[in-house]
Amino acid sequence: MIPKKIISILQKQHYSIVGDHSAVQICRWTKKSLLNEGSCYKQKFYGIKSSKCCQMSPSVMWCQNSCVHCWRAIENTIDKDMKKVKINGPKEIIEGCILAQRKQLSGFKGNEKTNLEKLKDAQDPDQFAISLSGEPTLYPKLDKLIKELRGRKCSTFLVTNGLLPEKLLELKKKKALPTQLYVSLNTTNEKDYNKWHRSKQKNAWEKLNKTLEVLSKLGTRTVIRITLVRDLNMSEEDAKGFAKLIKKADPMFIEVKGFMSVGYARKRLGYDKMPNYKEVKDFSKKILSYIKDYKKLDEHEFSRVVLLGKDKSRMKIKKGEI
Repeated sequence: MIPKKIISILQKQHYSIVGDHSAVQICRWTKKSLLNEGSCYKQKFYGIKSSKCCQMSPSVMWCQNSCVHCWRAIENTIDKDMKKVKINGPKEIIEGCILAQRKQLSGFKGNEKTNLEKLKDAQDPDQFAISLSGEPTLYPKLDKLIKELRGRKCSTFLVTNGLLPEKLLELKKKKALPTQLYVSLNTTNEKDYNKWHRSKQKNAWEKLNKTLEVLSKLGTRTVIRITLVRDLNMSEEDAKGFAKLIKKADPMFIEVKGFMSVGYARKRLGYDKMPNYKEVKDFSKKILSYIKDYKKLDEHEFSRVVLLGKDKSRMKIKKGEI
């Protein structure tokens, strides 16, 4: 159960609480898409519709880490696991998220800029970003959640901190891997990792590296996401270090993205730590100089993100990959 104080904080950030441990929030790009003001870089890169995306979490305030760059309310993290939580079922969570999102979307009917056809279509999302807040692999019924969404013909993007490699192997064994699996990778050595992520997980750096080792063996679309923070992880040595770890993971794609000083992150890192778009592109080139089999596939200037990969023809998600 989420304490009332934390529920109040989340609601002020426009989260809708679902059940005992889940939440949904309309992404800014979903809003922009409904107003015909643009779309998420994930639509540009992978072909998913921003207007039909549901951004949610089955473990909204549970995480092992307290990352310095996180824009979420990590100061109010409840625990590093969900052992003391009354666990809700996948169908209950999914239905609750859809209903909560529909309620949030109802306000768009009164906006003359709203694309009403998109709004109607958005009532039934077909893409679930399991990434909103918290660490989703802590949810013990994650395999059933992903299978339930697949049964509804919904694609799933799962974002993990990589500290539960055994959970990813379990998803593979149960044939419940997401459409696209993201692993966050922001540091290149254990010392920087401990300083940056402030993990409560024992042997966290070792666990992350284990995840990188198994990533290419999982058999799903995989992405390494690197968040760049000026003066913290953008040196030549960092570029070499990231390249070494990328070779270990052999992901399908790499998203190199600039840190944004928004939300709670503003209390820890200021605007001066936000790299501009040119800096992100330049650092991407540095990484590419050490991994010859990758190349730049695409970019999204507004989001300050560059997509690297081996094969541009694999970018768009096909029906058979859901």
